[in-house]
Amino acid sequence: MKKIVILASVLGALLALTSCNDKKNYILATGGTSGTYYPFGGAIANIWNTKIANMNVTAQATGASAENLRLISKGDAEFATVQNDVMDYAYRGSDMFQGQKLPNLASIGTLYPEVVQIAASKSSGIKSIGDLHGKRVSVGDAGSGVEFNAKQILEGYGITFDDIKKNNLSFKESAEGLQNGTLDACFITAGVPNAALQELAFTAGLVLIPVNGAEADSICNKYSFYTKTVIPAGTYKGTDVDTEALAIKATLAVSATLDENTVYEMTKALFENLGELGAAHAKGKEVSAKAAVTGISVPFHPGAAKYFKEIGVLD
Repeated sequence: MKKIVILASVLGALLALTSCNDKKNYILATGGTSGTYYPFGGAIANIWNTKIANMNVTAQATGASAENLRLISKGDAEFATVQNDVMDYAYRGSDMFQGQKLPNLASIGTLYPEVVQIAASKSSGIKSIGDLHGKRVSVGDAGSGVEFNAKQILEGYGITFDDIKKNNLSFKESAEGLQNGTLDACFITAGVPNAALQELAFTAGLVLIPVNGAEADSICNKYSFYTKTVIPAGTYKGTDVDTEALAIKATLAVSATLDENTVYEMTKALFENLGELGAAHAKGKEVSAKAAVTGISVPFHPGAAKYFKEIGVLD
């Protein structure tokens, strides 16, 4: 009898060890700890870890999109939250990734919009993008995704950086420039509302410049990572009408080398628990399966495509 008990104990220990060894360990690269990507990624990781057996996903703080895509390419991370435009550049080896095409990238889906917000000071007299000719305009940090957004949108209206007095400033510096009169306008690509623009609206006021009409259509046709959106009236103090705009989207990227079944399970678990995601982070309320298949210019991972086809949001 004693031998049977000992044998059962040994078998139990071996089964537990086998179960432990079967655990899947993955890295989800996010962003800085003070930004949105890190806590949002943590909320995604928690869903995967609690809804899928033997799953262990760690949300890792990083330098955000460009670094995250390099981590996936090198095999140092399996998943990442990134901007879909930056992912497009990496996949094609263009713009900030000129000549540095990264392999092994695939899409799970887009998450929530990051809006290209074009703000002008009230004293500048700027009401349209055409009015930016000859004006002092901040287009974000040099080499940033914002700078490329500004370049693409301006070109959609027949304007180049040579036609403006270009400044490369952070969001905070841009808002301060509009407030103290050293700038006329700025581009800020971020979730709505943006804290720097909120402060500017309360202290000095601002004007939001729309991107719409044939020009918006042309930009979206040329760059498939853009989607049309609206900045609702009242988002910023003194803005009492809706403002049409373009947005890029925060996106869940994955290594193309990961197996189909694993990615299918993880896609299914995430999009069938969006209520939990929304409860964990406000941006989760903006995520939907229907919207997740928009703004995609890098091919879906087969596992993600399988799930979206099953629920009828992807042909």
